[in-house]
Amino acid sequence: MEQAPNLLMILNFESSPVLQDSSSPYLLGPGTPEQRFELITRRLAEVLNGDTIQAILSEGKRNPKCYWGTAPTGRPHLGYLVPLTKIGDFLRAGVEVTVLLADVHAFLDNLKAPLNLVEHRTEYYKNIIRTVFGSLGIPTDKLTFVTGSSYQLTRDYNLDCYRLAATVTEHDAKKAGAEVVKQVESPLLSGLLYPGLQALDEEYLGVDFQFGGIDQRKIFTFAELYLPRLGYAKRAHLMNAMVPGLGGGKMSASDPNSKIDLLETPEVVKKKIKAAFCEEGNIEENGVLSFVGAVLLPISQLRKDHIAEAVAAGKPTDDLPKPFVGDGAPAEAVFSIMRNPKWGGEPSHYASFETLQQDFKDLKLHPGDLKTAVVDAINSILKPIREAYESSKEWQEVERKAYPPAVSDKPQKKKKEKVYHPPPPGRGKNPKQSSAEQAPSSEAAVDNQIPAPAASL
Repeated sequence: MEQAPNLLMILNFESSPVLQDSSSPYLLGPGTPEQRFELITRRLAEVLNGDTIQAILSEGKRNPKCYWGTAPTGRPHLGYLVPLTKIGDFLRAGVEVTVLLADVHAFLDNLKAPLNLVEHRTEYYKNIIRTVFGSLGIPTDKLTFVTGSSYQLTRDYNLDCYRLAATVTEHDAKKAGAEVVKQVESPLLSGLLYPGLQALDEEYLGVDFQFGGIDQRKIFTFAELYLPRLGYAKRAHLMNAMVPGLGGGKMSASDPNSKIDLLETPEVVKKKIKAAFCEEGNIEENGVLSFVGAVLLPISQLRKDHIAEAVAAGKPTDDLPKPFVGDGAPAEAVFSIMRNPKWGGEPSHYASFETLQQDFKDLKLHPGDLKTAVVDAINSILKPIREAYESSKEWQEVERKAYPPAVSDKPQKKKKEKVYHPPPPGRGKNPKQSSAEQAPSSEAAVDNQIPAPAASL
């Protein structure tokens, strides 16, 4: 098995192939089979069994079908832009895409989403995913949204779960979920069921390939091994690189310091990017720099493609989102660093991640200038998403139910009341005065003496 290519190999920002015989880039089946396959697989970390997709494209009788699943647990963050942008490529290549809102998986993964919240979080995810697609210029009329519980609770599906449970070893189930299911000291049985359900989803959704992050690889190879044992076809699997967190490592919904939520305000975005690790000249462990390559450059290229397609079709481009390039940038540029002329800075324009990364390594690009460009780009992406949320009372109500304020389980300690105890004689703030007040005078002592009894005669 070939190893996943590194980030430089993944981030190839060549323009997409010319889409033929279509005034819209999202009509079914544009381009040649080779062009469509290139569009489906560009910028991916790894492709397993890609010949399955190629055979369907070459045959030309139908379009490939795929699904991408997400468990509605924590609030979606900027890392979601990577798979959603890639789904845009699938749609442009004529792929029929299903978005699975895996509510049952959310509950099975160590109770990340309690049953009383799953329904509301599923609706929240549906709202935000549709809005993100809109902000990226990707029509959702070619997408199908499916909730997992709509078929995962049926008799046939559960019977297949039992058949799978009678075939899969504990070792294989645990290994398959090691990168995805939350690992705890005493794991629950639900974590062992998780990979099997994800494998069966391929059959019950009727797809040709599943799309996910590179962290899903063990589940994908698990599905390739075990589905044929149930008499089902082996599918292809496409994987994108994981988005690094702001401090390095994986961007995670459970770590608020590693991510930026899709509804974050401009002030919070600026604060988090300013605090993010971005050491000058360091290209190995640099969350901000990696984020530019994994998220911002693909979106900028997607915006350029949309504008080019609109021009070719004779349509206006004024309302289309603009790529992250400044005035005077060459046609091939996908990202610009606009420095303040007050300090004598000249803008830099980049057509690839490799050249931007090299400039950063060679100290030609300062972390402060890079962070400023990143903040501006992120806020331009999030602005229409926030506006859609703020204009929808229904969505705000869904969010309130999906993510209620955390309530502490610890009982509040009862405040202990202070009780005043007077100090003993001779102690306290003024011990001499206190002793003087309490001791009787000499005359009083004499007067109070008990007279001696009279002598007897």
